[in-house]
This record gives sequence, C-alpha cells and structure tokens, in this order.
Amino acid sequence: MRSRYTAFAIGNIDYLAETLSSEARKDFDKTDAENTAGNAKWQGLEVRAVTGGGEQDETGTVEFVAHFTLGGQRHAHHELAAFEREDGRWVYTTGQINPKEAPREVVKIGRNAPCPCGSGKKYKKCCGA
Repeated sequence: MRSRYTAFAIGNIDYLAETLSSEARKDFDKTDAENTAGNAKWQGLEVRAVTGGGEQDETGTVEFVAHFTLGGQRHAHHELAAFEREDGRWVYTTGQINPKEAPREVVKIGRNAPCPCGSGKKYKKCCGA
C-alpha cells in the first residue's frame, strides 16, 4: 500500500498499473490516474488497519486514509483496499470507499437480572443503581 501511495505522490503511473491485478487492470484509466496524481499535492498516508498479507497469506486488506490537497482544498481518501498474490507478487484487486464499521449491538439488562459485574446481586441493586 505504501508503495502505491508513493507512486501516486511521485506520478509513477506505470507502477500503479503494474501493481493492479489482471482483472483490475482492465478498468484502469491511465489518463485519469495521471491527472489525479499530477494535480494533487499529497500530504500523507495513514494506515488504520491491516489484515492478512503475511508471508503465508494469499490475500490481505489495508484500511487507509490518503490526505491530499486538490485545487487549494484539503481532501481525504478513505478506503478498505483488498490485495492478493498474483504470480508471487502482491497486487491491488478492489477497494471499498469510506468503509463502515459493523453496527454495535447493545444488550439490555433487565432490572431483576443478575448483575454482569459478578457480584451476585440483582442489577437494580448493584451497577444499575
């Protein structure tokens, strides 16, 4: 991921194309990528989460935020990018823009239920008071 960000920052569009999966390369627009890379002033890369992608893995994901300025305005590109090995090399396959976390589930505790703290008291007489 860092190498692809660097390629955007220095305008190495050929490297960006080379590090796409064969399937993703079909939709790659070199002119659009050149315009984006050339007009943006790249400010930094924030890697938020990585899953898989180790030596024994065949797939992996990277959640990242790329910060840049375009037309005098600050922007952030937040993506969950998927990678896989193709001929022994990691390549970008797909990405989900502005990924959302799974909603939190809250378990409601009844007033007369045992307190979850383990005191042995009813919830209403312990932590629910």
